Formats: sequence, structure tokens, C-alpha cells
Amino acid sequence: MAARPNFRGVGASGGVHDAGLGETGDMLAVAAYLGRSYGDLPLVLAGFSFGSFVQTRVAKQLPPGRMVLVGPAVNRFPAETVPADTLVIHGEHDDVVPLSAVLDWARPQNLPVVVVPGGEHFFHGRLNVLSDLILRYFGPAAPATPGAR
Repeated sequence: MAARPNFRGVGASGGVHDAGLGETGDMLAVAAYLGRSYGDLPLVLAGFSFGSFVQTRVAKQLPPGRMVLVGPAVNRFPAETVPADTLVIHGEHDDVVPLSAVLDWARPQNLPVVVVPGGEHFFHGRLNVLSDLILRYFGPAAPATPGAR
């Protein structure tokens, strides 16, 4: 089961942008709904850019799980620390979030960052690379997170 909600004011969603506060609450509500509806399945938090920031906040309030952060906007929002097995993917030529900012955020956490050569913030023409990286991360040899929800 996968859920891909829009943030407040995006697409047909109601409300207005709330700088990550309301969006965090909204994502926690989605996680609670999924837990009630589908039971104790593993929960994976994934986010792109601003969504990565929101997911770092969500992760602080949920049991340990796995995370995928793509183009995390660490230079625009105060991103939280994340679990050591978080997959962080960033474009080499991201002109919105400099690679150096992501490395500065990741370094104190000893967190690896996968850099997509030639990639920019929206990974135009490289979505297949993102897909391949994520599939490998969750592939059959990928370790399960004990107690993950």
C-alpha cells in the first residue's frame, strides 16, 4: 500500500502552506489512518525537497522506520537528524539546494549521500536512476528494520 497525499494548497488539496507545521500534522494523520486501515505494515517515509523536511519531522514522532529523502531542502528548512539507514539522494548540479549544504547536514550524522552525476533538483531525464536506486535500497538483500511500522 502506498499513499501519496498532496500538501496543503497543492493540487486539489484545501488549506494553505503552513511552513511544515501543519503539513507534519497532516502526514502524521495519514500514517495513523494507514495504521488503522492496514495494520502493522512497515512504514516507509519518503519525501522530495520540502517533503523531505516534512518527513524528517514526521519521523521524530513515529516508531523507527525506513526513509528515502530526495533533494532534501536542508538549506531552506531546519531538517532534523534521521536514522542511519536513511537513503539520501541528491543531484550533482542541484541549483535549488547545493550539494555542499546536503553534505554539511549529513556529515555530523555520518550519513551517506548518493550523488546522481549530472542530476539537478528535479532530476529531469534521470527519474529512472532514482527508481533504480530506490529499488536497490528496498531489494531482497536490503536489511529489514526491526520493529518498523
